[in-house]
Amino acid sequence: MHITSSGIENGYWADRFGKHGSQFNSHGTNNHSVPFAISDAPAGTKSFAVVLDDWDAIPVCGFCWIHWTLCNLTETEVAENASINNPPFIQGCTSQHSAVSPETREEASFYGGMAPPDAEHEYGLTVYALDCTLDLEPGFYLNDLRRAMRGHVLSHKTIYAKYRP
Repeated sequence: MHITSSGIENGYWADRFGKHGSQFNSHGTNNHSVPFAISDAPAGTKSFAVVLDDWDAIPVCGFCWIHWTLCNLTETEVAENASINNPPFIQGCTSQHSAVSPETREEASFYGGMAPPDAEHEYGLTVYALDCTLDLEPGFYLNDLRRAMRGHVLSHKTIYAKYRP
């Protein structure tokens, strides 16, 4: 399986997908989501689940920051800004709903843009090919996704790119 994104330029996510962009929600979170494409999915793939996270956030806030989770994606291309444009998938809750952010679970169940406060951070977009669709509701948490995927992952792949502070 292969994952590509036209949102990555020279190893960096384009500015529009984070704090240097121009599309923000009422809490100041950039919600202009990244595009990506999946190719060569394994035989038997029924849907995809996706996690975009920032492990470099641990020294800053104490945990891996979750920027986007989604499941029941049945298409192999996700358009730029799909998160807020009636997406063909279910979105989960991001870290914008946490002790360090004011967003409600419902408000945080969309793409939450990159905003490293201290240095360049590396962001991973992981796509999981699944042999089923998942019985999850909008606003699911990452632990719900991980449990629901158990025994159903045919393959997974991660692409990495950085974002500037």
